[in-house]
Amino acid sequence: MMNKKSKIYIAGHKGLVGSAVTRLLQKEGFKNLILKTRQELDLLDQKAVTDFFKKEKPEYVFLAAAKVGGIMANKTSPANFIYENLQIQNNIIHQSYLSGVKKLLFLGSVCIYPKLCPTPVKEEYLLSDYLEPTNEPYAIAKIAGLKMCQSYNRQYGTNFIAIMPANLYGYNDNFDLNNSHVLPAMIRKFHEAKASGQKEITLWGSGKPRREFLFVDDMADSCLFAMNEFDPTAKQNENGEIFFNIGAGKDVTIKELSELVKKIVGFKGKIKWDKTKPDGTPKRLLDISKSKKLGWKPKTNLAEGIKMTYDWYKISQKS
Repeated sequence: MMNKKSKIYIAGHKGLVGSAVTRLLQKEGFKNLILKTRQELDLLDQKAVTDFFKKEKPEYVFLAAAKVGGIMANKTSPANFIYENLQIQNNIIHQSYLSGVKKLLFLGSVCIYPKLCPTPVKEEYLLSDYLEPTNEPYAIAKIAGLKMCQSYNRQYGTNFIAIMPANLYGYNDNFDLNNSHVLPAMIRKFHEAKASGQKEITLWGSGKPRREFLFVDDMADSCLFAMNEFDPTAKQNENGEIFFNIGAGKDVTIKELSELVKKIVGFKGKIKWDKTKPDGTPKRLLDISKSKKLGWKPKTNLAEGIKMTYDWYKISQKS
């Protein structure tokens, strides 16, 4: 278990999840955090990562660094998504093993699961069917990272674990309309439409797909919980798996989400749906019974989380 003096490396500490983990650790009194920007440490550079681990020798690693994006980004840059994520994972996981890291937490994604698997999605559905084509390269990279952690545990006796979160949102999210996820994109679209006095905005797809959204501060809380409490060899982990799902426990349609964001932002116009654009997976709700059994559950409801995210977004636009 980590203590307040433990040497902890947060890979991707400027991103959505990494920044939330960093805030929580600092709030909890952890003083010995290793934080490197992309300019200070290029995680795609094998030699740079090797030299970093030899010099710093972290005891614990939160692997939150990744190339992420929404449907359009995945569609237009599939090679970038598979290459960069595989490279980052390979470098950090392998060097964590070589340098004797006590425990590593790998951040996965809900998209590792098949497109049409039953819902709620259980951990054992992994690799049971075809993936969603629009984000397959990213999903394959994440599956490879999970299997890499599992393989190193089996062969070398490492303590590498992973968690698979639902769609995340919150402070420090990416609001770029070209490569962001659905919720931050909606917040920006509604905000700008309100500011410019638009009477109507257009959203992608039919609005029918169902999605589950988890506030990033809850995600950070689950990361700390997993690092301190989750033991892949413990009896309660019946299948000996190294990962479990993290989610809100409920989903909404994209249309319902749009109405909620519209209300919170205060946009008074109409919503038009462009059905020529892709919907993605029809339904994606995680089974979180395993995480609850282990002793973790989410704290923030969707409306509260969106309001806090929108408040942060407005402040960030002024700075």
